[in-house]
Amino acid sequence: MPKKRVLIVGGGLAGITAAVELTRHGYQVRLIESRPRLGGRASSISDPATGELIDNCQHVNMGCCTSFQKLCRLTNTSQFLTNERQLHFIGPDSKVNILKNGPLPAPAHLAFSFAKLSYLSWKEKLSLAAALLRLKRATRPATAAFIDWLKMQKQSQNLIDRFWAVVLVSALSEDLDRIDFYHARKVFLDGFLQDRNAWKVQLLKIPLGQFYDEHIQNWLINRGAKIELKTGLQEFLVEQNVNEQPVISGAKLRDGSVWEADHYVLAVSFDRVKTLLPELVKETNEFSQIDKIESAPITSVHLWFDQPITKLRHAVLIDRVSQWVFNRNAILKQTATSSSRYYYQVVISNSRDIKEKTSGTQQELIAQIVQELKEIWPTAASAKLLHARVITEHRAVFSVTPGIEKIRPPQQTPISNLQIAGDWTNTGWPSTMESAVRSGFLAAQNIANQDLPSTAQD
Repeated sequence: MPKKRVLIVGGGLAGITAAVELTRHGYQVRLIESRPRLGGRASSISDPATGELIDNCQHVNMGCCTSFQKLCRLTNTSQFLTNERQLHFIGPDSKVNILKNGPLPAPAHLAFSFAKLSYLSWKEKLSLAAALLRLKRATRPATAAFIDWLKMQKQSQNLIDRFWAVVLVSALSEDLDRIDFYHARKVFLDGFLQDRNAWKVQLLKIPLGQFYDEHIQNWLINRGAKIELKTGLQEFLVEQNVNEQPVISGAKLRDGSVWEADHYVLAVSFDRVKTLLPELVKETNEFSQIDKIESAPITSVHLWFDQPITKLRHAVLIDRVSQWVFNRNAILKQTATSSSRYYYQVVISNSRDIKEKTSGTQQELIAQIVQELKEIWPTAASAKLLHARVITEHRAVFSVTPGIEKIRPPQQTPISNLQIAGDWTNTGWPSTMESAVRSGFLAAQNIANQDLPSTAQD
């Protein structure tokens, strides 16, 4: 019996995951991507000044993100993940505070680390502990904004700024008054309170471009999947089947060619999906509100110095414009280049108001970031900045605004052989690599379930 064919439109994590899972289930998979590379918003570009492959943003995984880890196991890429056994939080006093597991079971496994935070008072620490325990037992309040819940818990502004916002802005890239209570609670419940190892950050030891365009792409090609870059979809062709139900009969590409398949997966961002969905899908209740989904930007500042400024692999900075600093040489396990360049990446989530904090220009932002690094690490004061580059992904994530779950659509569309996938679809997770991967698995499983028992495998 010939293999059933699936066309996947979009080569981000959601599309890649669907391709991996469907290939495993014996489908003939063809994946098209309009860009010249895979990865979507989580990708790499070549920096012309250094010749290095740099990630548009430092993407991290956590121990609680089990679907992404599954994808890595399936594609034999787990070897490229490295676990950070502790996190470094640097307060306004430049003291390094270490977050690591203590001897107590969850949810108290991090209690000793929280107790030692130098930038919170003992009164604030006790207030924080009480709020975290209440959050573990909490249900959605009448008001869905997380900031309102924090105010009901009488959390001080200092505690909100130096703890709650530090965690949530990094995880969700939004202001606290624009974060849905459900997603804020999920971050703390799944990431910190339920399992001793859920909080542990995982980093890729290779650039995202190598991860997608070399290793995962080769895994797919070696198993018969076809991947075509610089190939875009113009529209889906819809007709009625013998049961007078609408089906996708083909996909018309931008070059005018038409490719027919048994199933189709549309795995593009929420701001593009409506231009490609058939009208009868866009008109249904579950898919009609996609255009209400908002986005948030993330900015990365890439810095190359003539000498190392810190041995830390990463650091979370408190009360500064800089939020996370990643020592890329250490993470990639590279020594300095022949020209003695030491590469660091600073990530600023929810960077909408960055112009207000830095007077507007990229050069002023770079100067602000470098000054902050000099205040923390004395070695940075004597280091020479060789090169800098600012990259802002303006629609990096979808915003988990109050009520967002009511407008996130499912993967299955009203057309039986059309699935959608993306971190913004209904996965129960915020805008993360984990959510994108979950959506890909869900879309693939929907297809396999439709074809049972002929093609689905254990």
